[in-house]
Amino acid sequence: MRELLLCKAVPPRWGTAYAALLAEGGLRDEGHADITALLTENDTLLGCGSLGGKVIRQVAVSPAAEGQGVCARIVSALVQESVKRNVPYPFLFTKPQNARLFRSLGFYPVAETADMVMLCRQRDALGRFLAPLPRCQEGVTGCVVCHANPFTRGHLHLITTAAAQCDHVLVFVVAEGGGPFPADHRLALVREGTAHLNNVTVCSGGDFLVSRTTFPAYFLRDEQSEDARCDLDLTLFGQHIAPALHITQRFVGEEPFSPTTAAYNRRMKEMLPTYGISVTEIPRLENISATAVRRLLAEGRLADIQPLVPETTYAYCQRHFGGHPPRP
Repeated sequence: MRELLLCKAVPPRWGTAYAALLAEGGLRDEGHADITALLTENDTLLGCGSLGGKVIRQVAVSPAAEGQGVCARIVSALVQESVKRNVPYPFLFTKPQNARLFRSLGFYPVAETADMVMLCRQRDALGRFLAPLPRCQEGVTGCVVCHANPFTRGHLHLITTAAAQCDHVLVFVVAEGGGPFPADHRLALVREGTAHLNNVTVCSGGDFLVSRTTFPAYFLRDEQSEDARCDLDLTLFGQHIAPALHITQRFVGEEPFSPTTAAYNRRMKEMLPTYGISVTEIPRLENISATAVRRLLAEGRLADIQPLVPETTYAYCQRHFGGHPPRP
């Protein structure tokens, strides 16, 4: 009798079979799963899949069970779980040769590289994201993507440099949550800190610009950065986002500390020019980083961050952390 097991962690009795099934499909357990689905029959693991945040991943089916509806049952269960977790439109990644199967299960393609396809349960998800964003038909439009965790004088220097070289600049703030600065607060801080730059528009990066959906390695620890996969994020930007918004220049800050971000910048300079997008890397302002600001705040040294951040960010930190250090 077949049984569908939904678990936060793969039970030890299925651990070996689970790892073997993933390996057989050319996959591995990437971790960061909120829930894993296992479809079993007697003592045999027929298929598996996981849901982490907004992404369904690690879907594998035993060759002996192919064509028996195993994949459909697992994906359906994970879609239902995503709805329960207030994620009505999950994303899914698969190899190009498997895309047709998942399209038959109600997923729509968003972007594709040579070895990966990104799909979403919502039709035209990318188009819906792009629709309300500003488009400047005349002049040069540049772009900055930043985490701004929090917004520092370094970020302001980067955006000011871009604004001086372009007629219009779109600044996308990474929308992922976590840490002492919530996503909506970071977005507000960037808007407040750049309000004097008349040719700058600040927007949320949503699910499509350096998110856990398109570029999960950005959010992992540096020792895992060698596994970073940034091509999908850059393909999505170069093929779809930049043309839709008439972006022809992208500005990035020099990154001497994070191997993941440094690798991303290098790959950006290789890929984006092939789409007609120039990449300008701006030297980092000495001794200014969001990491340093967070460390000082954690140590209760509020006054020491003042030289590192705009007055708007400092006022925010006074209001929120003046009496106690933030939680990490």
